[in-house]
Amino acid sequence: MDNPGKGAILRGMEHDLIIVGGGLNGPALALAAAQSGLSSVVIDALPIAARQASDFDGRSYALALSSQRMLVGLGLWDALADDAQPMRQIKVSDGRVGDAEVFLGLHFDSAEIEEGPMGYMLEDRYLRRALISAMEASPLITQRPETRVIAQNTTLERAQVTLDSGETLTGRLLIGADGRRSGTAERAGIQRTGWGYGQTALVCAIAHEKPHNGTAHQLFLPPGPLAILPLTGNRSSIVWSEKETRAEAINALPDADYLDILRPRFGDFLGEISLAGQRFTYPLNLTLANSFIGTRLALVGDAAHGMHPIAGQGLNAGLRDVAALAHVIAHATRRGEDFASPQALARYQSWRRFDTASLAASTDLFNRLFSNDNPLLRGIRDLGMAAINAAPSLRRSFIREAAGLTGDLPDLMR
Repeated sequence: MDNPGKGAILRGMEHDLIIVGGGLNGPALALAAAQSGLSSVVIDALPIAARQASDFDGRSYALALSSQRMLVGLGLWDALADDAQPMRQIKVSDGRVGDAEVFLGLHFDSAEIEEGPMGYMLEDRYLRRALISAMEASPLITQRPETRVIAQNTTLERAQVTLDSGETLTGRLLIGADGRRSGTAERAGIQRTGWGYGQTALVCAIAHEKPHNGTAHQLFLPPGPLAILPLTGNRSSIVWSEKETRAEAINALPDADYLDILRPRFGDFLGEISLAGQRFTYPLNLTLANSFIGTRLALVGDAAHGMHPIAGQGLNAGLRDVAALAHVIAHATRRGEDFASPQALARYQSWRRFDTASLAASTDLFNRLFSNDNPLLRGIRDLGMAAINAAPSLRRSFIREAAGLTGDLPDLMR
């Protein structure tokens, strides 16, 4: 490996990468860059203690198999495996509250592909702690918690940020991993395209009497989809979409009343349910940056794209950004090329922007198609799901898509 920070030092810069955002995608990119001998500084407004808190707040992620492979490649999976729940089946239903029987439209079983489980459910607290521990162990990564970027300047020669302390940092490439309201993108003058759905996601975790057997359920209801995603033990993560005003009223209820509204939507197939962790909400919208790159600048994750959680692909899409950008950087570095040049960054954008725009459009279409009770649309979508369910080759292609195994995969996801 090259001497840590050698490339940056030769250019009179402090870091190879300046990463704004210390949630999930930013740290993952810093770790990936370190494998190429590149130094990073990771800037985040929150204290490290708050980001690695062990309290369970209900947040969990459906990691596609390709994302799990990436965590293996970053050396994180051994610390995460015991807390990850394999997703062995996915069942998709089209129903209405109060239906005695809900039409089962799709059934995906990981036994139909050779690679193993389609993915894993992993709680946010475990993933964050693993990322922070790995960054602390790397001599190539500097963490700057409780710090905000208030200004930035990128030129053909360098990237520079000014911190709220008045300090300036310089580097070869500036990364915006700072969420849907990315200050990095805004300061770069990158516009966004998108709209709200008039829906709010109610998120919680529940404990239940009966085992889930590693099965994830997606139930389409007129107000919005309800996902029941298996966690370790007899627990599941709930992502429940409702119209904004209705969601606000439901979230204001005491726990017992909240569960009384959830139960008829959830059903009794897992027995009695109870809350396991905190409840929270977030508004649902679609937002896509008009460009994922600028002069010595790249956006990843929600800073580049935010979509409806209907397919659970938000974090997977972000990790795919990270893996693709790390791939471009690593291969450019091996060739002796400036990895932050316009030509190198254009490769990243051409790789990811079409894919994410297509995914965002697909989730938008699915949400509009299924979040209603129009009898004609209901009949069309039920027939369509039944046709897919009856075609093994088509069903396997959907399983591989859900597992993230299609398309041009970056090195870390192979």
